[in-house]
Amino acid sequence: MSLARPVPGPPGLIVLAHLRWSFVFQRPQHLMTRAAVTRPVYYVEEPVFSPGADRLTLRREAAGLTICTPHLRAGQSATEAQACTATLLSELVEAEDLPEYDLWVYTPMELPVADQLSPRAVIYDCMDELANFHGAAPELRVREAELFRRADVVFTGGQQLFEAKSARHANVHAFPSSVDTAHFRQARSPLAEPADQHALAGPRFGFAGVIDERLNLDLLRRLAARRPEWHFVFLGPVVKIDPATLPQGPNMHYLGMKSYAELPAYLAHWDVALLPFAHNEATAFISPTKTPEYLAAGLPVVSTSIHDVVQPYGEQGLVQIADGTAAFEAACAAALAGWGTPAAQATLQRVDLLLAQQSWDRTWAAMDAHLCALGRPGRAEWPLILAGAHN
Repeated sequence: MSLARPVPGPPGLIVLAHLRWSFVFQRPQHLMTRAAVTRPVYYVEEPVFSPGADRLTLRREAAGLTICTPHLRAGQSATEAQACTATLLSELVEAEDLPEYDLWVYTPMELPVADQLSPRAVIYDCMDELANFHGAAPELRVREAELFRRADVVFTGGQQLFEAKSARHANVHAFPSSVDTAHFRQARSPLAEPADQHALAGPRFGFAGVIDERLNLDLLRRLAARRPEWHFVFLGPVVKIDPATLPQGPNMHYLGMKSYAELPAYLAHWDVALLPFAHNEATAFISPTKTPEYLAAGLPVVSTSIHDVVQPYGEQGLVQIADGTAAFEAACAAALAGWGTPAAQATLQRVDLLLAQQSWDRTWAAMDAHLCALGRPGRAEWPLILAGAHN
């Protein structure tokens, strides 16, 4: 009589990320906290440069989730730094006893750090067209081409991004922004107002997210001047743009970055939520996570004509779409006037039906099914020879 062998759990997951774990809580955090329920997850941040020997610090965030931060000796070139990180990750695999693991990549720029890794499978979660952002490294497109060649499966963060990438790989799947409905639905109930927002006058038009080159600052500046009685509230860090360029005035309020847990309390006291994005290279493929979050909070939403907001939210009449100052102002006024009406309540019912199909739990379950379907032997080696990688 032979004893049954224990069924092994899913492979571990090593994640090469371009966003700090403690940054705005978004797609990587939503997905990896769910992945960690059933498998060990190692989220590798970009390095911190400091004096002293190279080392990898580990921070256990939740069951199965470890944040890994390379601390590298200052003064190294990018090539040297990535080689050091590769060595640190190779040591991590041995120290954590990971006989089998998958490699999940968010940024092609960090691909060389996988030089010494032998993953079972490679996943590219393409959450945005990073090469279109201001200051993107010229070799990013070269490395993405190599990543497409190496990847076993590719996920995209939006439908338009899927359409742009689907011809480049045989196994590409669209997973647009999802939502933790229960979390944001708290904003539909009476919540104590945060102290830094309490004294602000209304009506309030709010934006929560990264404040960067994607926002249409000229639109906001003109809108604030035309409607001095409206107050505009911004939650989030200012990134890659000079804060001095932000529209200023008595009705413009920048409250800084808030934790994910704090957001419902702020949204509960807004009248209209905004997606005032510019039309530029950086917004060509975005699928704003804030769209379903605002809707789950029960807020009317006004957006510029971003493709993945227009489809499906604008086409279904769940979000008002407008471009240009006058049209955007009129849409904001209509959203404000419609607040609390029977028509708004009917729209909210349709919102809830749609969002019920868009949970992060469902999204991760579908992604995980693709990973399980790969089920092929691990690679014997993972050599990376990238054109332009050492420029």
